[in-house]
Amino acid sequence: MAFGQRDGQRDGHDRNGLSPPLILVVVSLFVLMAFETGQAIHDGRALAEVRRAQQPTMEQAIKLRRQLQTLAGKTALLAAGGDAGAKSVVERMKRQGVTLSAPKQ
Repeated sequence: MAFGQRDGQRDGHDRNGLSPPLILVVVSLFVLMAFETGQAIHDGRALAEVRRAQQPTMEQAIKLRRQLQTLAGKTALLAAGGDAGAKSVVERMKRQGVTLSAPKQ
């Protein structure tokens, strides 16, 4: 038996052939993966909560967009029909880069 070796150990390995540094690496990886999994679950729940909180705002935005599209379409129809005020609005919007077009039938 070599100097400094205990029974059942040789070359830094214990009886089952695994070295303490290898065991430490495996345990560390397991702890890291457990932490990352927990973090991913937490982030997923937080993201779902943010999405639920935004839902009423999104519904209001969709409703407003539909109203604006209806208003723009009716204004374009009035302008096409010869209404001077509507023509003025359409021209001003065109100068700002916004095209008002009649709704598709």
